[in-house]
Amino acid sequence: MAKLCRLYLITPPRIEITFPDTLARALDAGDVACLLLRQEDTSDDMVRAAIDTLRPVAQSRGVAFLLDNNPGLAVDTGCDGVHIGQGDITCDQARAAFGPEGIVGVDCQGSRHLAIEAAESGADYVSFGPFYGPPTNEDEELADPDIVALWDEATTVPSVAIGGITIENCPPLVRAGADFIAVSSAVWDAPQGAAAAVEGFNTAISQS
Repeated sequence: MAKLCRLYLITPPRIEITFPDTLARALDAGDVACLLLRQEDTSDDMVRAAIDTLRPVAQSRGVAFLLDNNPGLAVDTGCDGVHIGQGDITCDQARAAFGPEGIVGVDCQGSRHLAIEAAESGADYVSFGPFYGPPTNEDEELADPDIVALWDEATTVPSVAIGGITIENCPPLVRAGADFIAVSSAVWDAPQGAAAAVEGFNTAISQS
């Protein structure tokens, strides 16, 4: 039986007042594994308010709710886990904050070496990317899709493919063995609407 690849949603950079309704319709439109709240340059109070608004929408639908780069706040506000990047905090620190039950994911860019280190530290998943350009940072290189296939062959630790992914370009990553496809603007900025985009991603994943 083929491995199931699932959708991993990341919130938009700015959350409008109507976003909870948009989110609810999107989550009702197709299979979504988790929602990552990513709010850069935002105070903890504002992040806490966003969590209080969005977490129930996700969790009531069986969608895991993760917070970006702040395990302490994630624990305090009832999140299901945390996603951490390189140079922020370590996987061990995040695991210590959450204990054995919380989800800890680690961004490994395009590096199998970083992924091995994360897995050995107890990460529940590793993310690779960005795969499609242009990169968001000047010093960032695009990841080779082959890293997903190599990782899938070598370990049972799940992988998340992230970065520039659309309905049209996700099939190769699904076929390579990605466990999750992470998307943000391809859903929230979709001309056809977020709900239709989630449906479209699920169709593309199932047909890959």
